[in-house]
Amino acid sequence: MVYGATEGASGERRVSLAGKKILVCGATGFIGRNLIEDLPRDSKAELYAVIHQKSAPQEWASFKNIRLVKADLCDAQDSARIVRGMDIVIQAAASTSGFKDTLARPHRHITNNAVMNSLLLKSAFEACVGHFVFLSCSVMYPSRARPVKETDFDGQIEDKYFGGGWYKVYVEKMCEFYSRLGKTKFMAIRHSNVYGPYDKYDLERSHVFGAMVTKVMTAENGKVSVWGDGSETRDLIHVDDLNRFIRLALEKQKQSFDLVNVGAGEGISIADMVQKIIQLSGRKLSVVFDNAAPAAPFHLTLDCARAKSVYGWKPRISLDEGIRKTLEWYRDQY
Repeated sequence: MVYGATEGASGERRVSLAGKKILVCGATGFIGRNLIEDLPRDSKAELYAVIHQKSAPQEWASFKNIRLVKADLCDAQDSARIVRGMDIVIQAAASTSGFKDTLARPHRHITNNAVMNSLLLKSAFEACVGHFVFLSCSVMYPSRARPVKETDFDGQIEDKYFGGGWYKVYVEKMCEFYSRLGKTKFMAIRHSNVYGPYDKYDLERSHVFGAMVTKVMTAENGKVSVWGDGSETRDLIHVDDLNRFIRLALEKQKQSFDLVNVGAGEGISIADMVQKIIQLSGRKLSVVFDNAAPAAPFHLTLDCARAKSVYGWKPRISLDEGIRKTLEWYRDQY
């Protein structure tokens, strides 16, 4: 399925999705909500936003082409019902939590995530959906000093991420499996650490970037506590750059299955990231490293050469710009 494209304000060809029915699973979550609020900008597509336990945000009332779909993605009948008649399914739904909970209860989310994705893939295949996009992640990659390519996954997953890593690989392989059986295209996106508006910013559920923003913005004693020694590195990508890749993938994917790294392509240590957030927040804070707290001595940067060469994508939002935009949003919300 090939879609037309239009010129965006930046000069980049933007995908025209006019007349297409797009189902966004996890529409009230972090990536899903950003997608829902991004896609209507230059599109006359029919957007179907899947919600489960959360209510739809009031801001969506201004979008005339969004329809709400109530569904439990772990229910086979609901899964089959919501994909019927769809041209595109973007699977951004997941049962997630923060690093603290992942360490304490690593099994908590695996079953629900495996069930919902298995049902959605089966339903999309049987309904002959045109394009299925799965938001995977980079949790399966080994810790390395150099940027890792898609082919660098060697089956060795860090103990702390063993369950989550293999569940992601399983769903990726199921995408490849179904791509060999029918006409549906499947895209698996191994994105790095995504940040930006609508992420989790409470310390019980947030990932490292959201947790650091919250700690910096709520610090009252002039100090910010960081778990570990701050030496581990992360590849941080703003959610808007991830959304740009999704639009390009909908236009340019030729083969029935593809798996692509999407990240900044450079790493930053946790210590340096915290200092950037402090500096750009304008606050006067010092950092205290808590070596007794749980931490993951892990170093990961993605090699995104395939995203550039095949899809013409590269990140545009620098980390400084992304942090400024996120802090502006945070102040407005909190």
